[in-house]
Amino acid sequence: MTAETIDHSTLSRLVDAGAVDAAHVVGKTGGWSVVIRYGKAERPLAAQRSRQVRVFRRMDTLVSYLKDVGILHFDVDAADYAPDKASRPDRAAALRRTHEAAEYDKWFREQIEEAILQADDPNAVWISAQDAEKQMDKLRAELLAQPQSGDKA
Repeated sequence: MTAETIDHSTLSRLVDAGAVDAAHVVGKTGGWSVVIRYGKAERPLAAQRSRQVRVFRRMDTLVSYLKDVGILHFDVDAADYAPDKASRPDRAAALRRTHEAAEYDKWFREQIEEAILQADDPNAVWISAQDAEKQMDKLRAELLAQPQSGDKA
C-alpha cells in the first residue's frame, strides 16, 4: 500500500495557515525526501506529476525548496542516505547518435556543395521536366517488361 502524500499546493496552504508542526528530511538511496507533520498526520511530499514521493537529488535543492515554501527549521535523518551511483547507459547511446548525426550532416552538406558546383558549371547539361519524365517512363517500361525472378512451379 502506498503512503498518502501531500502535494506542493497543500503544503503551501498549510504553511500559510501555520499548521505545519515539523518537517523531517529523510535520506534514502539517491537523494532526500521530506515528511511534513501537521496535526496528527505525517505525510511525505509528492512529486508534482507522478504523485510518488518526491526525491531531491541534492540537499541544497531541498533546502531552497523548503525556504521558498516558508519552512526554515527542519531535522535531518541521514541514516539511510546513499548517493546514487547509477550509470547512465542511455547517455552513451545518445552521444553515439549525436556523432552519427554530425557525420551525416557533414556528408549531406558536402553533397549539396558538390551539387551546387555542378549546377553552376557552365558546361552543365540541363534537361527539361518533360524529357526526364519520358526517360523515366521508358526505363519503367523496360523494367516491367523483364521477366520476374521467383520460385514459380
